[in-house]
Amino acid sequence: MKRYSAFAIAREAVRHHIGWERAWRSPEPKATYDVVIVGAGGHGLATAYYLAKNHGIRRVAVLEKGWLGGGNTGRNTTIIRSNYLQDESAAIFEKSRGLYETLSQDLNYNIMFSPRGVLMLAQTEPELRAWQRTAHANRLAGIESEMVTPDRIKQIVPIINVTGPRYPVLGGLWQARGGTARHDAVAWGYARAASDLGVDIIQQCEVTGIKRDGAAVTGVETTKGMISCKKLCIVVAGSSGVLAEMVGFRLPVESVALQALVSEPIKPCMDCVVMANTVHGYMSQSDKGELVIGGGADGFNNYTQRGSFQHIEETVRALIETFPMISRLKMLRQWGGIVDMTGDRSPIISSTPVKNVFINCGWGTGGFKAIPGSGWATAEMVADGAPRALASSFSLDRFREGRMIDESVAAAVAH
Repeated sequence: MKRYSAFAIAREAVRHHIGWERAWRSPEPKATYDVVIVGAGGHGLATAYYLAKNHGIRRVAVLEKGWLGGGNTGRNTTIIRSNYLQDESAAIFEKSRGLYETLSQDLNYNIMFSPRGVLMLAQTEPELRAWQRTAHANRLAGIESEMVTPDRIKQIVPIINVTGPRYPVLGGLWQARGGTARHDAVAWGYARAASDLGVDIIQQCEVTGIKRDGAAVTGVETTKGMISCKKLCIVVAGSSGVLAEMVGFRLPVESVALQALVSEPIKPCMDCVVMANTVHGYMSQSDKGELVIGGGADGFNNYTQRGSFQHIEETVRALIETFPMISRLKMLRQWGGIVDMTGDRSPIISSTPVKNVFINCGWGTGGFKAIPGSGWATAEMVADGAPRALASSFSLDRFREGRMIDESVAAAVAH
């Protein structure tokens, strides 16, 4: 495909923009592939791209029942950080954060990565001690993060109220190289680059069944016909349990809705991401001026992609004390995504009981920040037949062996 550049824009401007190509191909599915990836979200597309780029496996099909990036990839709050406590989590999220820094150049597509910094507030004494522990662990892991005082927090975020009556700000964990990126652009960039390497991206193609020959997979039945494959990789987030049952095994995950909302656009007032985990709300400002607001996942299992009035009330109420100015804003829109949660709030990147079937799931509420690292590690696993060091700790076996990676406690919140 033609490279995007300032020269290309100038050339097409004088040609009335008649030379632009489609960003990615939309072919009809072939009868057989080396690898079929189910799910054309960020994780699935990144897996396909790194399979083709890093491992030379290009007879790959990515199947999507809807439209590309129409699931959680386009329904999140775009936070990117790696300041996790557990070594396994810190390693894969730091790999991902590092890849994000150069992803626009690698994909020749502007993902609008903005290293504006992520600030995680400590509003109770136990939380302050927890962030101090995380800061020490990050330093040992080579991850740049630091503890900051309330005065420094007020400098970073002038609109914040650090002396709230219920939960005053006692300090915070600051990762200056964290930030945000454009969620749609991440999916589109990976799709364009993967397609350029020969990967077939097939939309409106729902998987309706899995074909097996004894203990091994042989192909998938879809709304566009039977597709044979040597290896199958399931990367479908909240629908992971449904696909796993089609294959013939169960997953230790629960699917719930995670909701977010944005305010009406206002002038720039904050240039970082702030997470207030005690009250469970987080906020940043988009390039268009909207305040992007999120909170906790729903407390009951469901497969809805809608918002609810209850979520608006709980999340906005949580943030108004810390950011009094937002009480006067109007909500512009609200949405939800389906996330799959494991018991230890850490992902699953693993082979499965069925031969040549692999799965990437369980990212819960933190999937967007992990897209590049997750795709890199999953591509290694599919190419080799087993995960390498980056993903080996996230296997399904850990639930049977009791070696949890408990980010639900260690990180205080799984975002």
